[in-house]
Amino acid sequence: MKNILVLHGPNLNLLGVREPGIYGQVTLSEINERLVTLAGKSGAVLEVFQSNAEAELVGRIQQTLADGTQFIIINPAAFTHTSVALRDALAAVAIPFIEVHLSNVYSREAFRKESFFSDLAIGVISGLGATGYEFAVQFALNHKNQA
Repeated sequence: MKNILVLHGPNLNLLGVREPGIYGQVTLSEINERLVTLAGKSGAVLEVFQSNAEAELVGRIQQTLADGTQFIIINPAAFTHTSVALRDALAAVAIPFIEVHLSNVYSREAFRKESFFSDLAIGVISGLGATGYEFAVQFALNHKNQA
């Protein structure tokens, strides 16, 4: 059985309300429900965690060393461009991960094109809205972790 962790960074709890022209109208709860259902159909366990606090996200990443997480999907949101702490946590646990962004970060402000995570990630999905998370889960379900 596959254990997948989906991490949502700051302000993603406001999806559906926050700048719907950029981030869409789907809520975080709706995204999470879709992902849990998708993973469940394959017999996988998918946990979601959202925080606006960097320290909480770092703590949750570190917890993966003891909880059986085999794959991480992370939308670091604004921390994409600022968090060495999250990067270091992901590097330390050495669990494969995909970086997901709802909007196309390459068609936005210049600072959004820089990520502290992309070079560590197996892949990056950007600009596909909520569907990007679903593609990431499908990949995670089929990914063979290296022992």
